[in-house]
Amino acid sequence: MNYTLNQLRIFLKVVQNQSVTKASEELHLTQPAVSIQLKNFQDQFEIPLTEVVGRKIYVTDFGKEIAEAAEQILQQVNTIDYKTLAYKGQLFGKIKISVVSTGKYVMPYFLADFLKMHPGVELEMDVTNKNKVVKSLQNNEVDFALVSILPEKMKVEKIDLMQNKLFLVGNMEEDFTKKKKIEDILENRPLLFRENGSGTRQTMERFIVQQDLMISKRMELTSNEAIKQAILAGLGYSIMPLIGIRKEIQNKDLQIIPLKGLPIKTNWSLIWVKGKNHNPAALAYLDYLKKEKEAIIHSKFSWYETM
Repeated sequence: MNYTLNQLRIFLKVVQNQSVTKASEELHLTQPAVSIQLKNFQDQFEIPLTEVVGRKIYVTDFGKEIAEAAEQILQQVNTIDYKTLAYKGQLFGKIKISVVSTGKYVMPYFLADFLKMHPGVELEMDVTNKNKVVKSLQNNEVDFALVSILPEKMKVEKIDLMQNKLFLVGNMEEDFTKKKKIEDILENRPLLFRENGSGTRQTMERFIVQQDLMISKRMELTSNEAIKQAILAGLGYSIMPLIGIRKEIQNKDLQIIPLKGLPIKTNWSLIWVKGKNHNPAALAYLDYLKKEKEAIIHSKFSWYETM
């Protein structure tokens, strides 16, 4: 046997995701690189670890046992690393954060300098829709979650990071310098919605009810990027967070359509379950945010306040 720690990490990640593709994404490796390491690891065993049926990968009973052993080995390796850093007086540990999809334009800027200051701290960040973010928080799978709408049936604590602004957005085919009613704007093209479970969709629907709007044509897409591309192609309009369309607005590929009641303003908030016992790394991060968030906003998001 001559397997490496890297092969153990890759195999465990494949088992956890039941997918080579998803494992490669989480490991920030190419799919062929993961497949090669998986094969090299398998070659050291006479008994199959996985099997492929159709296009889906399944873990054998033997593979599950090896995965459990791999997880224990990697935990021990992490313990050794942490003890070494602690002996040297450095902060160590892992911070797990679940982020709503549009939050990917926000959260990295509030993490980058902290992680540079503390190289012993590991980050695990999942980007998904609001329902899954809240579920991961409920199941105590993460330390923090970044949301723009607070969960209603959960006791949480929070730090407000910055304002979230949502505008009605269209491409450049029409002139909207003169204000129009939204019903007139949507007469020939649909309003584009995110999927159920999205915080942006929830905000849009709340606005529609508050304004007592009748939306006759609508289309549903599963990501902000898909909606952005649909707007660029002229398929319709949407109410979108400004944070995700900065370049398109500045490049005059998209335009903000003036409309009464807009922008909608919410807050990007980092939340955690009330009473959660944070590890030292998570506690240090909260302290860092309290001290540095205003400087981060001024340094990284000065453009945001002028739009």
